[in-house]
Amino acid sequence: MQKIPYGRQSITDEDIEAVSNVLRSDFLTQGPVIGEFENKFSQYVGSKNSVAVVNGTAALHLGVLALGLKEGQKVITTPITFAASANCVKYLDGEVDLVDIDPRTYLIDLNQIEDRLKSGDYAGIIPVDFAGLALNMEELRTLADRYGCWILEDACHAPGGFFVNSDGDKVRCGSGRYEDAAIFSFHPVKHIATGEGGMITTSDTTRANRLQKLRTHGIHKDPSRFTNSPRLAAGSAEYSESDYPKWYYEMDELGYNYRMTDIQCALGSSQLERAEIGLAKRREIANFYDRAFENHPHIETQTLTENEKSGHAYHLYVIRTENRLRLYNHLHEHGILGQIHYVPIHYLPFHSRKSFNLPQAEAYYSQCLSLPMFPTLTSEELDYIVGVIDKYQS
Repeated sequence: MQKIPYGRQSITDEDIEAVSNVLRSDFLTQGPVIGEFENKFSQYVGSKNSVAVVNGTAALHLGVLALGLKEGQKVITTPITFAASANCVKYLDGEVDLVDIDPRTYLIDLNQIEDRLKSGDYAGIIPVDFAGLALNMEELRTLADRYGCWILEDACHAPGGFFVNSDGDKVRCGSGRYEDAAIFSFHPVKHIATGEGGMITTSDTTRANRLQKLRTHGIHKDPSRFTNSPRLAAGSAEYSESDYPKWYYEMDELGYNYRMTDIQCALGSSQLERAEIGLAKRREIANFYDRAFENHPHIETQTLTENEKSGHAYHLYVIRTENRLRLYNHLHEHGILGQIHYVPIHYLPFHSRKSFNLPQAEAYYSQCLSLPMFPTLTSEELDYIVGVIDKYQS
């Protein structure tokens, strides 16, 4: 049997045709397919606005920028996430603070967030829907409002995921109902793959317009916001003062070249067409693993409520085991490429200059292991994975 990675993209003939159509068109970038993908993504997650960017890290960078993070301001995030969730704060010379995880869900602990907010002045919170499990943004919004913080939801693992609010509504990750903005990634191992790519969603149209400007060098072509006179814009005193030349643009703040291409967006739109099918398959695989490892002597799985399970997007399926290194090596020896998600932020030398007391995150890291989780896993491959684990001796 070929090696089985922990994640893998699925590319269909329809995906290839969608990309080929763009290659045969007039636009490879800055064309109409970008807006089409943004609109489709907004419909999928239920957001008012979506802004496509070059990757998830760029989405985080522009997100904290658009939310007004200033030098020296403090932002809370989780230690169990990819480095980018914290790095984006440092891009603007902010201060990263880490709050421990809930040992049951592996998400940032909401109770500890409030304790931290009471002890200092914070600008914002970057929660992470780790592994695809949605954090309760309604509860976090209440905390954020109480202490004057913005929320930038890192939903890279959870397109299509949801939590159930106090009214019984299913609230999709990144919908903008409670968070100020949310970000997504379209890396090949994610639910929607575009090679590289990212998205920022927000219910605030003014913020979305600024994000569109920030992804293109800070340049805009809106005459209502121009500050130079039409004659200065035209470079000629003979030019009419009543209108601006069509070629003219202005840059009124420093932005970046974070644009996504039409090629990538065409692939993203095509992948969105079967996003719900992929999501259902991921949940089916998770149920298979849950049953296989129930009462297993060496494997611990998450114990979630029915609501949590139903809204879980399952980017990852994480198990815990006492002798993680032995199991990791055992799997790799048999061609099963399990992975570790993640090295805690405070273990990374760049972020370890400040000491943290995070016992739950450290306990989790010492035992966690992600098993293969992607929609094209076959029944034969799943049986093989479970069989190899059953033969493992701790």
